[in-house]
Amino acid sequence: MKRILWLVIRVVVVLTIVVYLCDWALLRVRIARGQGYSTVQVDEYLSTPLKGNKAEYDYMGSQPVTCARSYFPHGTTPCWWLRRHPAKWE
Repeated sequence: MKRILWLVIRVVVVLTIVVYLCDWALLRVRIARGQGYSTVQVDEYLSTPLKGNKAEYDYMGSQPVTCARSYFPHGTTPCWWLRRHPAKWE
């Protein structure tokens, strides 16, 4: 049973590394073609603490944020993540 578990763990680790490296290589090819990055509109909010453990939330506006067209973060946030989380709280 231990051998099978270790085999499964090794296969999962190797597959994760291979997928990450393929994603990195694909991003580099897209960057060379000028298609590696995109922009997503992100709404920014500011949280200001008030008396009595209350908070005030202020809308700061919408900003374009540069993102990488990849599955993993390679120095910048992936676009799929920003599209699913379009609000930035500070």
